[in-house]
Amino acid sequence: MVLLAILIGTLTAGIGSVWLAALLSFGVLGRYTQHMLSLAAGALLATAFMHLLPEAFEGQAGAHKLFMALLVGLVFFFLLDKAELWHHGHEHHQHPDDAAHPEPQGHASPAGTWAVLTGDSVHCFGDGVLIASAFMADMRLGAIASLAVLAHEVPHHMGDLLVLRSGAGNRRAAFVKVSLAGAVTAMGGMLGYWLVDQLRDYLPYFLVAASSSFMYVALADLIPQLQKRLTARETLAQIVWLLAGIALVSVVSSLAHAS
Repeated sequence: MVLLAILIGTLTAGIGSVWLAALLSFGVLGRYTQHMLSLAAGALLATAFMHLLPEAFEGQAGAHKLFMALLVGLVFFFLLDKAELWHHGHEHHQHPDDAAHPEPQGHASPAGTWAVLTGDSVHCFGDGVLIASAFMADMRLGAIASLAVLAHEVPHHMGDLLVLRSGAGNRRAAFVKVSLAGAVTAMGGMLGYWLVDQLRDYLPYFLVAASSSFMYVALADLIPQLQKRLTARETLAQIVWLLAGIALVSVVSSLAHAS
């Protein structure tokens, strides 16, 4: 049952995020790109602070060791960011909002296209392991983690679709390639299920690792993109969508707990 839930959760997060990114990039939802950034940031922070960390601290591991693991995790993801492995597909230095209104540009090189797909696949694989860790702790927590991953992958996939569309020349080819990369999330979930099962005593540390990942993406990637001079109305919209992300996680948690 847990393995099936991991498979469904990882496929939903991995492929579902690509489909939503395509709607935002190519479809009628393009006007909501900035709102998606705020929603994702709220969902990630709520998942980390309200669910993953409390679950980790309910285990047998000491608070000092868990906080140390959280610190190490944040530094680790910072280093991955520096190595351009964690924030995949950012070689083009394109703001996600530009995906809805791309400017004319030359075709991306095949090498650059494969670099985006490789980085995307590695990132999705890691997301799958984190989702599996959450499901192994609690089914409700797994559902929440899947939702948070889906939300924060959308802006990244929007950038990937833009680069691949430039290289391939059409939307369908870009969509298929990024969808295949997103499906790698399920592979990470399968490995995560086996790994966490073998190292169940270390489950609190896996949950802390997931927390540090979510916190870093929200605070170092998404929120800085929202830190720009806006009108009072636009600022209010950001706050509302940020709170909506937090509320969404709470609602999903309540529904999963009631089922």
